[in-house]
Amino acid sequence: MTGAPFRGLSAFTLTPADPDGAVIDDDLARLVERAAHPATAFVAVLGSTGIYAYLDRAARRRAVEIAAATLGGQRPLIAGIGALRTDAAMAHARDAAAVGADGLLLAPVSYTPLTEDEVAAHVRAVARATDLPLCLYNNPSTTRFTFSPTLLERLAAEPNVTAVKMPLPSGVTIAEELKTLRARLPEGFVVGYSADWGLEAAFAGGADAFFSVVAGLFPEQTCALADAAGSVTPPGDLGPLLAEMRTHGSLRVAYAVARHLSLTEADLPRPLLPVPDTARLAIEQAVAALSASG
Repeated sequence: MTGAPFRGLSAFTLTPADPDGAVIDDDLARLVERAAHPATAFVAVLGSTGIYAYLDRAARRRAVEIAAATLGGQRPLIAGIGALRTDAAMAHARDAAAVGADGLLLAPVSYTPLTEDEVAAHVRAVARATDLPLCLYNNPSTTRFTFSPTLLERLAAEPNVTAVKMPLPSGVTIAEELKTLRARLPEGFVVGYSADWGLEAAFAGGADAFFSVVAGLFPEQTCALADAAGSVTPPGDLGPLLAEMRTHGSLRVAYAVARHLSLTEADLPRPLLPVPDTARLAIEQAVAALSASG
């Protein structure tokens, strides 16, 4: 097991959509082209920033189709397939495989809180729906479910489950958490992290991968930050933008950046609202600093 195609620095894209939830094809293609930089190991669509939870099946299939056609094989393509129902997640997995995805990202989306046995059964069913490698999406801030080391160990026995996308740890360092997890997981199983303000710490701590929102917008500068893991000041003046993401959330800030750069005019899906004007101005200043440094 190699954990491919989940190793290295990813670039997650937005999914521009109209008020009815239909994907804006040209805007998505533009964002995918931007993300497909030599600095990034793979491109991901339909993550949390890709508003997968707000799109219907047809829109999600279309997003993967557009991304695959745009990439043309130059980078592996990962597609988010999380859904409330197991049969729906299986359908999203099959759709993604049919239109060109190279890997899948599965979050245990729920309304009723899930038990570990329920998540285990869910993951196994979805992982067996296709032959594509699957990355577990451990995102308790949105799903209200946390994958325990014991559950990760159980699920890593599934042949297609080859990676996990972890939140930044609390109370321990990334290096300490990785040591604990790798003692329980198969050799080659990829452990990656997300939340861009932790990128340096993740790579400095020995993470196999980093799942990045900011790399979808500024891949070159994000790669420089990854290469400089352990430095005090983020290169390329990314610091102010990362601070805005930490305060307002990566999703809202990414939409503000994309609109400011004329990459899309799409709004966030309601009931989500854009960042307040004071934050928008700070974001635009952060983008201007990046442009000046580049």
